[in-house]
Amino acid sequence: MAGRFAPRPTPTTVRGGHVVVPGSVPRQVGEAGRVRSWVPSGALDLGLVLGPLRRGPGDPTFRVTADGAVWRASLTPVGPGTLRVSGHGSEVRGEAWGPGGEWLLARLPEMLGAADDPDAFVPRHRLVAVAQHRRPGLRLTRTGLVLESLIPSVLEQKVTTDEAYRAWRLLVRKFGEPAPGPVGGRMWVMPAPRAWALIPSWEWHRAGVDDKRASTILRAVRVAARLEQAVSMSAEDARARLEVVPGVGVWTSAETVQRSHGAADAVTVGDLHLPGIVGWALAGDRDADDSVMLSLLEPYAGQRHRAARLILLSGRTPARRAPKMPRGDIGKL
Repeated sequence: MAGRFAPRPTPTTVRGGHVVVPGSVPRQVGEAGRVRSWVPSGALDLGLVLGPLRRGPGDPTFRVTADGAVWRASLTPVGPGTLRVSGHGSEVRGEAWGPGGEWLLARLPEMLGAADDPDAFVPRHRLVAVAQHRRPGLRLTRTGLVLESLIPSVLEQKVTTDEAYRAWRLLVRKFGEPAPGPVGGRMWVMPAPRAWALIPSWEWHRAGVDDKRASTILRAVRVAARLEQAVSMSAEDARARLEVVPGVGVWTSAETVQRSHGAADAVTVGDLHLPGIVGWALAGDRDADDSVMLSLLEPYAGQRHRAARLILLSGRTPARRAPKMPRGDIGKL
């Protein structure tokens, strides 16, 4: 589920808006970055907005410091960049380093949900209305970067989140490059398409990535330029382009455009847990499948992803009836 539940209070929780992380990244060391300030039009919760971009507590591209600032390292079309985002009263301040710094600052408002319209959402269930009332700062991020969301989504296919997070962490640290700015090797920029294509087969194996997922990523990076162009398309057209790549299905394309496009209606179909959670929350049906889930979300047409996020943030989930899926590690074989 890529951490889409309302999070438990752990030292790295950011998806629910609670930030209690020790300061692992200095606030400002060495040269000052370029700065941009932006005033959002309404409530804004940095943890809720940017939290879905984090791939596990050890994500080398994402950090949250004790002062509530969110740090991200990204590979932009003009090069690597590091972005620090922090709130100052009603104002949001972005500071960026590296060749991609200006690109990140230019898109700071969209990344923080400026292109999203939360007022278009009308709750049809009491649980959803209460969740929306309790999370007024929820907005949908739009990163404008397709591959950055596609590759970790492929890694999350049909494995536990722990396995996917571990693979992302190992591959980015080994084949990416240190993030620019005052992070001193504690953050990394994901590999460029060429670097992904040159990863040896045994390194995929050591990271616990099976041949099917590795092959899907290799096919995607070969057409990386075409996939990145999809950011200028509508979410539906972008999904159609992504799904042309063998191994990228409806689950992966939805998970990608939710982040790259801020797609409010891209509900995740084909998920192991989501139908049962939505069914339980809205109809008391923990055995709901995708068709039942889509039927229950029909009143939210155009905003189904936002409705699903609010349901997940409500914390109303069915009790577990079976042990967790065992974690595997093909790297030990």
